[in-house]
Amino acid sequence: MEILATPIPSVLIINPKVFGDQRGFFLETYHKRRYAEAGLNAEFVQDSHSGSRQGTLRGLHYQIRQPQGKLVWVLVGEVYDVAVDLRRSSPTFGKWVGVRLSAENRLQTWIPAGFAHGFYVLSEWAEVAYKSTDYYAPQWERTILWSDPQLAIEWPLLAGVPLLLSEKDCKGVKFAEAELYD
Repeated sequence: MEILATPIPSVLIINPKVFGDQRGFFLETYHKRRYAEAGLNAEFVQDSHSGSRQGTLRGLHYQIRQPQGKLVWVLVGEVYDVAVDLRRSSPTFGKWVGVRLSAENRLQTWIPAGFAHGFYVLSEWAEVAYKSTDYYAPQWERTILWSDPQLAIEWPLLAGVPLLLSEKDCKGVKFAEAELYD
């Protein structure tokens, strides 16, 4: 596997080693020892899988208590995956990084605890899987408005494709008003 840097040093892109032949391919989506040797020494407690139509934007979500680190990848289709640093003490506080994840490129994103996470579906259908370092706790979940001008995330919105948002994501708060980490 190859670890690729991003403009936010604690957010990593992982390019797993893929073994392929005329039958298809094989890759390890997670191997505790190998990931730890690469600096990703997380203890995962929950796996999640979502499916979404083209134009769906999910996020920007985080848990103010029980913060979750997430290892994210795409099983079907393609998404634009975004992480926003919510740690006030971080030199990259308020910065974001985005990466295209797809079933074709097989990249993964490591998003540590202390970040908001979201993604936008570029393909007709996408299925996203992720491992989390803490359990989902809806009472601590918070949402920052995906379109907050202060964050200025450059979402690659598709022309002519309706934007699909949940009610919760429509009601996200602005970054300046959000509960944040120290």
